[in-house]
Amino acid sequence: MGEKDLRSRIKEVAVEHFNNHGYHGTTIRNIAREVDCSLPMIYYYYKSKKELFDEIITQDYLLLLKRLAKSLEAKDAIEYYTQWVYNLNNLSNYDRHIYRLGIKVYLSFDGDRDHIEAMEAYEESVYIRHREILKPFLSSPNPSSLVVRTLIHLLDTLIIEIVVKGRSIPQEDIRAEISLLLKPCLQAGTLTT
Repeated sequence: MGEKDLRSRIKEVAVEHFNNHGYHGTTIRNIAREVDCSLPMIYYYYKSKKELFDEIITQDYLLLLKRLAKSLEAKDAIEYYTQWVYNLNNLSNYDRHIYRLGIKVYLSFDGDRDHIEAMEAYEESVYIRHREILKPFLSSPNPSSLVVRTLIHLLDTLIIEIVVKGRSIPQEDIRAEISLLLKPCLQAGTLTT
């Protein structure tokens, strides 16, 4: 197995272990055993379990979110968010596991204090990002903070259903829920308070 393949395999097995046993229940020894390599080989690539988990959460998870966002082309906010959520139904198992780990840390269910603090900082940017996404679709430049927060909660609920619980949600159902929230605001041309 080549160096790049071994590093990828270590991370693949680690993602599976973190999903099944949590951050604190996963050991580098068990990862090494399943990869069929020595502990020093794992430590050659990752200085600690924390460094391995950090890479998965702060790089792979956030890159996955960016990759998903870049793949969207929508003419309106309802279609944009419908596509975003619906595309989660088609994640590969590996990407689904990475996303699930990100959600667990985001909800403070897993990771250590540093991971949770990093996700809290990320969470602050989520509100701003969704506010910016909505702006081009409105005649008013300032979406209501209540609508943006409610949209984030709705998206979180839909994402948890698909990614964490493994349920498939039809596109029409996703569109209906997002429309229920956004359509009145978009028809009025404003999301301001």
